[in-house]
Amino acid sequence: VGLNEQPPAVLPSDDLAPAKRNVVMIGNNTAISRVFSERISKKYDLMYSQRAFVHWYVGEGMEEGEFAEAREDLGFLEKDYLDVLSEQATDEADGDEDDE
Repeated sequence: VGLNEQPPAVLPSDDLAPAKRNVVMIGNNTAISRVFSERISKKYDLMYSQRAFVHWYVGEGMEEGEFAEAREDLGFLEKDYLDVLSEQATDEADGDEDDE
């Protein structure tokens, strides 16, 4: 859980209501897959495509190849969550067939 005194930015296309404070929690369940696919991955890709902040990390000793590796790892994490979701759907469908 993360607490932040800074109010979140409100964008015209965002579906969040304005608030004075915000709380962030990333839980370990399959619903988190949307956070990775719809938010983190897209923002990472956008920032990296514009080379935002890369010079700072490289200046601190990070190699540029580590950015691609981090994005690849994020992709694997997304895929793992999607695999779990599809397995759950298959298990539920199998359970429904057994009930009949």
